Amino acid sequence: MEHHGGVPARQPSYEGVWRFTAAAVDVSVPQARHAVRDLLVRQGVPLHDEIMDGLLLIVSELVTNAVRHAALLSPEIAVEVAIGPEWVRVSVEDNHPYRPKALEADYGQTGGRGLLLVREIALESGGVCDVEHTASGGKIIWAALPLAPMAPGPGGMPRTRTVTSPRTDPSVP
Repeated sequence: MEHHGGVPARQPSYEGVWRFTAAAVDVSVPQARHAVRDLLVRQGVPLHDEIMDGLLLIVSELVTNAVRHAALLSPEIAVEVAIGPEWVRVSVEDNHPYRPKALEADYGQTGGRGLLLVREIALESGGVCDVEHTASGGKIIWAALPLAPMAPGPGGMPRTRTVTSPRTDPSVP
């Protein structure tokens, strides 16, 4: 924690980690998206509208993937929201062992591009995403985004920002 004039700086009141579980069924997709949006609003997170829209789309994609591809082995999924002073991280955990990779765009297919979309939204906003194994053999797919869009660097070139997972051990809830 930083100190200003001998007084410790206060942690922003919106910081924290929240976790909830949901059944791996279709109705959980909009419920998870609304729960995340309501949490961010209730906590007063200073999240730029553009970032909020991208974050909610990421939540929808990650929960949809868990419902469609993991429900057989994971009838329940967990959604976690971690908020730091400059970033927000969402993750979806299931008990299915398959660790997907972001697929390249195949314009002949109508599906299978959810993680590609998640990766692109994260990168465009200056964030990151990843897939990690859990100690129980399942996986956590997460994305961390900055609270505000990044300003262009010198000459209009995009700046790079390092956003890391706030968990040191992603297998620990």
